[in-house]
Amino acid sequence: MDVTTWTYLFVGLSFALYIGIAIWSRAGNTGDFYVAGGGVPKIANGMATAADWMSAASFISMAGMISVMGRDGAVYLMGWTGGYVLLALLLAPYLRRFGKFTVPDFIGDRYDSRTARLVAVVCAIFISFTYVAGQMRGVGVVFSRFLEVDVNTGVIIGMIIVLFYAVLGGMKGITYTQVAQYCVLIFAYLVPAIFISIMLTGNPIPQIGLVSDAAGESTGLVQKLDGLSEELGFKEYSSGHMPMINVFAITLALMAGTAGLPHVIVRFYTVKKVSDARKSAFWALLFIAILYTTAPAIAVFARTNLLNTVSEKSYAEMPTWFKKWETSGLVAWVDKNGDGKITYNGSGNAFERHPTKSKVEPVFVTNDKVNEKGFSGERVLLNEPTDNSNELYVDPDIIVLANPEIAQLPGWVIGLVAAGGLAAALSTAAGLLLVISTSIAHDLVKRTLNPSISDKAELLLARISAGVAVVIAGYFGINPPGFVAEVVAFAFGLAAASFFPAIVLGIFTKRVNRAGAIAGMVTGIVFTAAYIWYFTLAPAGMRGSPDNYLFGINPQGIGTVGMVLNFIVAITVSLFTKRPPKHIEELVDSVRFPRAALGQVDAGPSHH
Repeated sequence: MDVTTWTYLFVGLSFALYIGIAIWSRAGNTGDFYVAGGGVPKIANGMATAADWMSAASFISMAGMISVMGRDGAVYLMGWTGGYVLLALLLAPYLRRFGKFTVPDFIGDRYDSRTARLVAVVCAIFISFTYVAGQMRGVGVVFSRFLEVDVNTGVIIGMIIVLFYAVLGGMKGITYTQVAQYCVLIFAYLVPAIFISIMLTGNPIPQIGLVSDAAGESTGLVQKLDGLSEELGFKEYSSGHMPMINVFAITLALMAGTAGLPHVIVRFYTVKKVSDARKSAFWALLFIAILYTTAPAIAVFARTNLLNTVSEKSYAEMPTWFKKWETSGLVAWVDKNGDGKITYNGSGNAFERHPTKSKVEPVFVTNDKVNEKGFSGERVLLNEPTDNSNELYVDPDIIVLANPEIAQLPGWVIGLVAAGGLAAALSTAAGLLLVISTSIAHDLVKRTLNPSISDKAELLLARISAGVAVVIAGYFGINPPGFVAEVVAFAFGLAAASFFPAIVLGIFTKRVNRAGAIAGMVTGIVFTAAYIWYFTLAPAGMRGSPDNYLFGINPQGIGTVGMVLNFIVAITVSLFTKRPPKHIEELVDSVRFPRAALGQVDAGPSHH
């Protein structure tokens, strides 16, 4: 069978499995819809959390960013891994003990304020939409190549699938679907990595292959890659280019953003008790580590194979995979020096960023006068090339997906990777859409606008909200503000600047009050969102230059500054305003110390 047939087979079987699970586990009440009835087994919840966590950014884009950026790409690896540990150890047990299953619920009750809850709802929706835009782009990237449809069509197909099992099953359906998706995505990630590790190093364990000698040589694979880059006249791969302030800021923003992400926090309410939440956190970390420790190896394998495949070779020598990805618009070449050969060092790209987007958007010439081809047979682009000597444009989001094709692996492996990429994108998209629907139906309507709404009406509203959210998410998937990992980093920065300080101060201090929390959240998210917009999304004539970055920090790391501002404003305002009432201070004590010591039992999630 050819690659397309294998892809249809694997994607079709996996989708049938997801939809079947959604029908089997459909939610019958709000408890099932929001937290799966609070009865998910520990290991299953760990798998579901891992699938929820390992989005398209982890599966599709992280290894691609490491492959393109070299050492600098490790900020995603460090930030996301460290952030999950921070969440699991520092915050999740306390939030679970509190008995509220959404962040706005926690903030509204801890700060005893309807306004604080509303601010948190707005932040949750804003963050979730930013995050889900990256997932929908990931879906479009997968479909555009493997099912050979337009990117926009791919996004629409993904919307329909997510809508079906997220709206029907709620958290119960999503949880068991994510268990299946984790199995699919981790198998799809490891199989090609193992194959390629054996081919390049003779070692079947990718993590060890990364530090092993290249096949038939006494040189380490990374050292060989450094040599390949230097032979082409470029800086060695393992050296970094990013200023240390950015490395620190992005890593911290991703860590703190992780601890404030609503769709991950809610997973700790789907188990029966606090001890189960801790154990499922351990299982999730183990399942996450399997993929995250493999990503650097895949990045090095892909870059080595890509350099060996394309550098200093003529366009006519390019294999089939190059031409197919080229027609998707995610690979392109311009022959700057007219020698008919592709010059590519693997870092950076040949084209300027699109004037209205933060990512490069190659636009192929369709004028018959140029016959869509350059003098050397390359696809001609409308984008003006930069002055650097790189001639190839490679979208970082295709590195993992194209890796098996570049390494000439069997068609079934390529189809499996397509199914894994879709599983990663759709699992996180579903979790995020549930957060949006919960924020609207439970936190906004049930807890604020109409407390007397019936359970049945609330469930219907949650499903309608999820449906509307899917449509909006699809729009952002068709018009994304950047590469998958970049978009997701923006979402993490927004979460770090808004939720993280409010949650930490809410748990570990009794002095911070509603005025401080509200002022801090508003300051943090407005500053961070404005900075990201100004430097990445503003019209070309208004957009800021990187030379004007505050402290040299780029938009992906600015959430760290927003977070610091949030802490400062929240504490300062609280000190100059009235202390929280006594019952709130007692509530904080009950969250921080075991309930058994207070003569209380471990409560399950509160739905009212």
